[in-house]
Amino acid sequence: MSDTETKDAKAAATAEQAEKDKLAAREAEVTKYKVRSTAADIVHNVMRILVNKAVAGAKIIDLCTSADKAIENGTAGVYNKPLKGQPGVKVPKGSAFPTCISVNNCVAHFSPLASDPQSSQTLQDGDVVKLHIGAHIDGFAAIAAETLVVGATAENPVTGRKADVLKAAWTAAEAAARTFKVGTKNWAVTEIVDKVAKTWDCKPVEGMLSCEQSQNIIDGKKRIILNPTQEQKSAFEAGTFAEGDVFGIDVLVSSGEDGKARSEESRTTVYQRDANVTYQLKMKTSRLVFSEVQKKAGAFPFNIRVLEDEKRARMGLQEAVQHGLVKAYDVVYTPANTFVAAFHFTIALLPGGPTMITQPPVWYKPELVKTEKEVEDEEIVALLKKGLRDPKKKKKKTEGETSEAAK
Repeated sequence: MSDTETKDAKAAATAEQAEKDKLAAREAEVTKYKVRSTAADIVHNVMRILVNKAVAGAKIIDLCTSADKAIENGTAGVYNKPLKGQPGVKVPKGSAFPTCISVNNCVAHFSPLASDPQSSQTLQDGDVVKLHIGAHIDGFAAIAAETLVVGATAENPVTGRKADVLKAAWTAAEAAARTFKVGTKNWAVTEIVDKVAKTWDCKPVEGMLSCEQSQNIIDGKKRIILNPTQEQKSAFEAGTFAEGDVFGIDVLVSSGEDGKARSEESRTTVYQRDANVTYQLKMKTSRLVFSEVQKKAGAFPFNIRVLEDEKRARMGLQEAVQHGLVKAYDVVYTPANTFVAAFHFTIALLPGGPTMITQPPVWYKPELVKTEKEVEDEEIVALLKKGLRDPKKKKKKTEGETSEAAK
């Protein structure tokens, strides 16, 4: 074989391998999408149950525990055979975010334990209620949040500032989803959410983050920040969205003037292991608890109630939190007499364009929310009229094709 023939053979082999790698990568992306979609279906089914149960008199702790159980049961019933290319490997699955139910001016992460003073809290007519849940299969997560008002109907819709904040959050979420495109900067989402919220004299909750997701990671390095302080803005890293990105976009809007939130009396119950931190825990209790966390929750957030002994868990988590092995999801509040609405969705930038992984809200419908204001900004109006994906451009026919079609 001549040198030329050898080079041609090598080039052909390289091209063939590149095509195989491309096909394998495409199959892997399809598998990831199917897995996430299954997790999203489970989340949606549980959210429907949760919305139906969120009525006056319902205990928040009961709603949280029943929804967490439903997520576990839902994921237990799927993918019980090894995934392609992983023979003999059991597929990990379960909760990607423990059920949190945060009311009125409580921003997020409220999920009480039976021993907490607030464990007896019940929902009341007129409460603005944020429901937040998530599931994962093989580490690929689908997380969703939505907001409802207890007792509201089409005949008795939400009005006033509650309606303003709901409409602002939902419209901002719709605008954010349409801004999330390949080549767009993360600051563009920050700006559009702020601009939309102003329509209803509302403000995004200060410093809230939306993060890139990948396998076993829901808080990746590429992020979006809402309503940053000057210090946060200076330190925050600009990023550009790219094909293949998957984000959990969290839109939280307050009826308050500045969107500022702070911790209050509620005890933290939701935590997450930080895989980027290593530290040798000194206390035996801390090591036992951390080992239990790794076994039961892996890389995902968890509620203390999933651990065997609450008292021991709180003691052991103290050292882990102090040294950054575990991070706390503090319960935070905006000022009294304000309301917070939230919508969280999981979205992917696939080759065909932006694709919503999670499903639309169960409760929210325009007829349930009546406000006196509407978006007037022409750019935002035009954006909201667009679909999630840009329309496909029609191919121009060649002269030959035109002549053939005319016959």
